[in-house]
Amino acid sequence: MAKAMKIAIVDDEKDMRQSISQWLALSGYDTEIYASAEEALGMLGADYPGIVISDIRMPGMDGIQFLRKLMGHDSALPVIMITGHGDVPMAVEAMRIGAYDFLEKPFNPDRMSELAKKATHARRLTLDNRALRRELSDGGQIMRKLIGSSPAMERLREDVLDLGQADGHVLIDGETGTGKTLIAHALHSVGSRAGKKFVLLSCAAMDEDTLMRRLFGPMMPEDTRLPAIEEARGGTLVLEDVEGLTDSAQARLLSVINDQGSPPETRIVAICNMQDEGRTCEDALRSDLYYRLAALKITVPPLRQRGEDILTLFTRLSEQYSEEYGCEAPQVSAQEAAQLLQAPWPGNVRQLINLAERAVLQSRRGSGTIASLLMNDHDEMQPVMTTEGKPLKEYVEAFERMLIDNTMRRHKGSIAAVMDELCLPRRTLNEKMAKYGLQRSDYL
Repeated sequence: MAKAMKIAIVDDEKDMRQSISQWLALSGYDTEIYASAEEALGMLGADYPGIVISDIRMPGMDGIQFLRKLMGHDSALPVIMITGHGDVPMAVEAMRIGAYDFLEKPFNPDRMSELAKKATHARRLTLDNRALRRELSDGGQIMRKLIGSSPAMERLREDVLDLGQADGHVLIDGETGTGKTLIAHALHSVGSRAGKKFVLLSCAAMDEDTLMRRLFGPMMPEDTRLPAIEEARGGTLVLEDVEGLTDSAQARLLSVINDQGSPPETRIVAICNMQDEGRTCEDALRSDLYYRLAALKITVPPLRQRGEDILTLFTRLSEQYSEEYGCEAPQVSAQEAAQLLQAPWPGNVRQLINLAERAVLQSRRGSGTIASLLMNDHDEMQPVMTTEGKPLKEYVEAFERMLIDNTMRRHKGSIAAVMDELCLPRRTLNEKMAKYGLQRSDYL
C-alpha cells in the first residue's frame, strides 16, 4: 500500500496552522507544521513526498517569495496558497508563478480537503513518473532485467547494445508477451538519447481521429500534452502496435520521417505484434514506410526457445512474489522443472509471470502443483510438450543448475551450507558450478 502523502503547513499564526493540521490529519494525511517560510525551506527538497499549504502574508519571507523559492527547487511541487480578503491580486500573481490553487479566508475545510486530495494525487503521479524515468535512464539497471544465459538472450543483449548506439529507426517484432516494450526501453536507455524524452504511444488503443491528433496534432483545448511527435523531439518515440496505423496515418508518418533527414532528430522505435496471426509487419505497412522503420530490426525470441532461462526466470519471479505475499517460494521438483521446460508457452514471459504468481499463492495455501497450473493454461496438452523435443540429459542439467543456483541464493553463497543441503563434496560442487557458469561472488 502506498504511503500517505505529506502536507507541509506554513503559517505564522499558531492557531491557524494547528487547526489546518488537525483537520487534514483526520483525513489521513501526515502533516508537518512550520511557523515561517525560512524554517520550511530547510526541510522541503526537490522530491518532497507531498504538497505545501502556505499563507501568503507572513513576516520575513512572505508567501510569494516562498513560492518562488519552492518553484526554483521543484516546479512540479503543488503549493496551495491561503489568502486574506483583498489579496486577490497576490493570488493571481501566485498562480502565474506556479501555485496549484488558492483558498480565501475564511475557507470551507471541506474545500481545503478536496484541494489537498487533488494536489496529493497529482504529486504522487509526478513522483512515480520521476522514479520510473530514473529507472529507465539507468542502462545498466534495465539491461539486468533482460535475464537469461541462453544463446538467444545473449544475442538479444548484444543487439540491444549495438543498436542502442545507432541513430536509425528500429522495428521490434516477436510474439505476444515476449517483452518488446522492455526492449524499446532498453534501446533508449543504453544510447545517446538516454537523458532525452521517451514517449510511448499505442496505435491500437485509439480511434483514427484521436490517434492522428495525439500523434501529429493539432492540439485541442482539452489536450494537456503536446502531440507525440513534438513531445518526443530529440528523444525516442515508441509506437506500439504500429500495424494498427491507418493508410493516412502511415502516409503522414512517412512524411515526418522523410522531413527529419539523417540522423533523425527523433528516433522512432516501432513495435509490431503480428507474429501470432501468421502475418508480418511488412504485410501490414506500406513498403516505403516499412523499410524506413526496419532500417534496424530486433526479433525478440519466444520463451520456448530460451531453454533453462525458463527456470531462472521462474525462480526469480516466484522469489519476488513470495516476498510480496509474505510466504516461502514454492520448491520446484525435478518433474516440475521438466514440465516448465517442456511447456510451449504461447503467452511467453507474460504467461510465466502469471504462473509464478499463482504458484506462490497456491503454495501459501499448501495445495496444488505447478503441473496443474500448466494444465489449466493448456487443457488440450496430454502431456505438455514442446514442438522441439530435447534429450533427457538437457532437462537433468537444467534442473541441476536451477537447484544449485536456488540453494546458493538461499544460503547467500555459503559453500558449506550448500554442500550440506545437497550432500555434495566440495570438489563436485566446484566442478558443477564451473560447468554451469555459477560464481560464488554473485550470491554474497
